[in-house]
Amino acid sequence: MSRPPGSAWRRRTGFAALATACLVAVATAVAPVAAAQPSRDAPRACGPHPALSRSVHHLVAHDRIAGAAVLVTGADPDAPCARWTATDGVAELRTGRPMNTTDRLRVGSVTKTFTATVVLQLAAERRLSLDAPVERYLPGLIRGGAYDGRRITVRQLLQHTSGLPDYLDAPEWQHIERLRYRHFEPRRLIARALRLPRPEHTWHYATTNYLVAGLIVREVTGHSPETEISRRIIAPLGLRGTYWPGDETRVRGPHSHSYFTGDDGRRVDGTAWNTTFGGVGGALVSTPADLTRFARALLTGRLLPAPQRAEMRRTVAADPDRLWPGARYGLGLISSPLSCGGSWWGHAGTVPGGHRALVATGPDGRAVAVALNEVPATLQAEQDFLDIVDQALCESPSAERTPA
Repeated sequence: MSRPPGSAWRRRTGFAALATACLVAVATAVAPVAAAQPSRDAPRACGPHPALSRSVHHLVAHDRIAGAAVLVTGADPDAPCARWTATDGVAELRTGRPMNTTDRLRVGSVTKTFTATVVLQLAAERRLSLDAPVERYLPGLIRGGAYDGRRITVRQLLQHTSGLPDYLDAPEWQHIERLRYRHFEPRRLIARALRLPRPEHTWHYATTNYLVAGLIVREVTGHSPETEISRRIIAPLGLRGTYWPGDETRVRGPHSHSYFTGDDGRRVDGTAWNTTFGGVGGALVSTPADLTRFARALLTGRLLPAPQRAEMRRTVAADPDRLWPGARYGLGLISSPLSCGGSWWGHAGTVPGGHRALVATGPDGRAVAVALNEVPATLQAEQDFLDIVDQALCESPSAERTPA
């Protein structure tokens, strides 16, 4: 999921679509924000990171994001200054509680990387084939009209090259806030997608793909995909802040609230939401620390053998209208170039209530998780968000010991 709510719930992760959204956006009422504060979990031994802190502050003060938090972990967890943070703004507008890096948030489409990992684990166990048609596992699910499950492979689902449309593009989702407390079933959402026109481009980001992949996991294992992801990833890695909310609309434990702009131009608290519409394509709740732990475990081989990791990193060019210029998509992984050379690997996510998350690892093994409680509303704000990722992964290690 990568679109915030509003009168048209337009995509704001893609630059071209962002430009369209900005032309019709209503100015957001600006609430006072807390000054930048050191996170309560920042290691005392680490020196300041002034450039990163300035960038996070800019996102709040200039781009009008309610709150932003960044957690960076070094490649060696035992090294001095292995973790550092930058936070600004507020986790909750009503109380003014400062943003921090320990709160839970809805991570949206970052969920897709968890789902893709389990599919690849099953491929490694030879319980499914990436190049087998969907029809082999789910006979008759995708049939009729422009879509045929006999011609769509599991790989194409994970890579968004299946040609399936996104059910979130259906007209009824243009006012998604009206649907925020409804329960949705994957098969009904998939059926709705199949009544939509075929996408124009070969690569088309669609949560529909991951709902189908989740049904394949259920068929192959006999368990729900949520159960398999919990058993194979969440529990073994000790991701204690990560869970499936199901129909529960609140976020458990300490969490940042999330905000979106209503039709009247005012900020609306969107924290309470039924995210069954995202399912295994976007429903997870997590924390920045859990996301960086997952990302490093995935890309260092703890979760997948080398052949499956290589498959995951075989990318195709992504449509910049749906992601951003330079982005490429593998199997549940985004690759994006870094200004210091090489690329980061990870995923971004957005939920309609306003949370925006991104987790990435750089070439040297450093990982970063960024948590916002409001979706960037302009092209420049989205670029500033992505620049924080680049800065966190490209910053010289010498900055870790910069004297105060």
